[in-house]
Amino acid sequence: MHITIDEEKCCAAGQCVLAAPEVFDQRDDDGIVVLLDADPPEAQHAAARDAAAVCPAAAILVRE
Repeated sequence: MHITIDEEKCCAAGQCVLAAPEVFDQRDDDGIVVLLDADPPEAQHAAARDAAAVCPAAAILVRE
């Protein structure tokens, strides 16, 4: 799995952090997503997929 984010699309909703806190965080100043692990371990795959699915801005792309 490889994850990319489009910061331009991010609306700082924070749903990704709630779904996968080991993979995503948010910048303190504006809440934009921060990718902590672009190639997360298998144990985080389901959470990363969930985060991409709940992102209201579709800013997260997960490639298997």
